[in-house]
Amino acid sequence: MYIHEDPNWPNFSWNSPKLATLLAEIRYKQGKMLGRMEALGFSVRAEATLDNLTLEVVKSSEIEGETLDTHQVRSSIARRLGMELSGLVPSDRHVDGVVDMMLDATQNFEKPLSEERLYGWQAALFPTGRSGLSKITVGAWRTGERGPMQVISGAFGKEKVHFEAPEASRLSHEMTAFLDWFNREVDLDPVLKSAIAHLWFVTIHPFEDGNGRIARAIADMQLARADKTSQRFYSMSAQIRTERNDYYNILEQTQKGSLDVTEWLAWFLTCLGRSFDQVEDTLQQVHRKTNFWDSIGHIELNQRQQTMLNKLLDGFEGKLNTSKWAKMTKCSTDTALRDIQDLVAKQILVKEEAGGRSTSYILNETIG
Repeated sequence: MYIHEDPNWPNFSWNSPKLATLLAEIRYKQGKMLGRMEALGFSVRAEATLDNLTLEVVKSSEIEGETLDTHQVRSSIARRLGMELSGLVPSDRHVDGVVDMMLDATQNFEKPLSEERLYGWQAALFPTGRSGLSKITVGAWRTGERGPMQVISGAFGKEKVHFEAPEASRLSHEMTAFLDWFNREVDLDPVLKSAIAHLWFVTIHPFEDGNGRIARAIADMQLARADKTSQRFYSMSAQIRTERNDYYNILEQTQKGSLDVTEWLAWFLTCLGRSFDQVEDTLQQVHRKTNFWDSIGHIELNQRQQTMLNKLLDGFEGKLNTSKWAKMTKCSTDTALRDIQDLVAKQILVKEEAGGRSTSYILNETIG
């Protein structure tokens, strides 16, 4: 029996004494992190928010097996937040749709969550009305025409059903109850409310596709309420991506268990705590990029150079050479070579020791 079939659904329960120490530790970490970020300059907080929103969008999609272009995501977020940055690239409508959902959830966290708002989020995830090659119902609850909503793995004929969601006929009632609870002031710690909201929504599974990403956006919206700020200094989805197998396992165990969700809440809190632990790495990266751009702010660069320097700062995979530059900026190899030689002359790039065909270049982060 799944938890949504329990006669007492959705009256969740948990062992408060068992969670008390863990919750206190998480709330302490949260307060310490927010206090530290508040003491930093606006530009550093804005850059950290941009980095973490980018992570949130990219990693939430990766959890579902979808890879988004990080630089498109970053550029789309920066434009929507009105940030003037060097090296922004065009973004396609699919990336813009995912970004629009995440920004609406985190930047407008104080607004009530409604059916229409959720319809808009799901429609933004699937701008063509298709999931892969399959046409799906977009901007509305699933209809049940395709049969039960099941989460399945395994080869054809040997499928394993991990979970089966409530029948489509129940969705209107189920979502009305969920939204009423989510929008109402309840006597519940706001971080625990985020964990319960995630589990509750993903158990209802109201859409034909996109339920996981929307569940995580709802959790992020509630975490923004808990933080009392639209600025994002950590990424829960990035940590969930790292622990993806455990994430799916605890969800499956919980949905096949009882309405006592203590173990799910403990896992969520622990995962959230580990996402707080990554804030220091984020700050180091932000300071690194800020210092680099400050040091070369007086140097004139073209758009291709700005774009590629951002890619190098964000973690370029492999060696940078002329052919990769040409391919990534969609220019000729001669133009790429001129761009690179100009940056070497300006001491922004350094040629690595190996020469000839294997000539490659790295950032000179000691400039200035």
